[in-house]
Amino acid sequence: MKALQVGSLSPDLSGTGLVDIPCPSRGAGEVLVRVRAASLNYPDLLMTRGDYQFKPEVPFISGLEMAGEVIAADPDSGFAEGDRVMGGAKTGAFAEQVALPATSLRAIPEGLDFAQAAAMGAAYHTAYVALVELGGLEPGQTVLVHGASGGVGLAACDLARALGATVIAATHREDKLKHLRDIARPSAAILNTGRFREEVSELTDGRLCDLVFDPVGGDVFDESTRCVTFGAKLLVVGFVAGRIPEIAVNIPLIKGFSVVGVRAGEYARRFPERGKRIAAALDKLASEGKITPHIDRTLPLADWREAFEAMERGEIIGKIVLTP
Repeated sequence: MKALQVGSLSPDLSGTGLVDIPCPSRGAGEVLVRVRAASLNYPDLLMTRGDYQFKPEVPFISGLEMAGEVIAADPDSGFAEGDRVMGGAKTGAFAEQVALPATSLRAIPEGLDFAQAAAMGAAYHTAYVALVELGGLEPGQTVLVHGASGGVGLAACDLARALGATVIAATHREDKLKHLRDIARPSAAILNTGRFREEVSELTDGRLCDLVFDPVGGDVFDESTRCVTFGAKLLVVGFVAGRIPEIAVNIPLIKGFSVVGVRAGEYARRFPERGKRIAAALDKLASEGKITPHIDRTLPLADWREAFEAMERGEIIGKIVLTP
């Protein structure tokens, strides 16, 4: 089968390429799946360089998440041949077939196609853990979402709006603002370059934000500490900007807010029952049409480099999906 393999770590994707490898064999407790769609996530790009916290041994097959059809499964697995499933692991999704533990898969919610199902998992799980599990989001609260045009940020906008929050979507690119307003449908969309605190204050009549969802870091984090109300939570999701910010602890002390680290995958691994509850809640919202992943583009697996480079340049709004 064809698969996208990271043969060596490199800063320019030179160690990554399509290969022909044997189809996977199904082990005990595993389900063999024919991949119909696999979505690209920022950690996929980082892992080609060795810059992600999880560092698999090379060579490895890239890809965090996918959707497809069951080829074979144990009778007691809960799955049967032909079932439409979604899920994934830390690697392996960018291939024509993948063998995964049954516990890593779930049925695709009614109303989602393969591309949407592949795009929902990691992004919406991260958004839910951050906003609901750790942020305690309540209807009527105001949420400032940074990196709102990316897959995770757009998921956070979609989920927060579905749960009754007022959403301020923020991006660093002016050319994305109109598209962001149309796609994310926030209460407002702003540029998060420079001093954006005054605009946030005007939009909230001086009340500022109850939650800040920050996958960017750097200067955006620094300015976000000025955008939170008393008792707020600043959710640290990642550092796309490159600089890991620091904060003097007297700032959250005086302003009465919390800085909360979000490791959504680890959260589900440490609290598996909560992970199941999160998946069920998201599937319900999706099947009711209250959340829908946005696909920027769908490309054949052979065009993987175009997908990775578009993500690196920050060109996309939502998710890129690869089809084997």
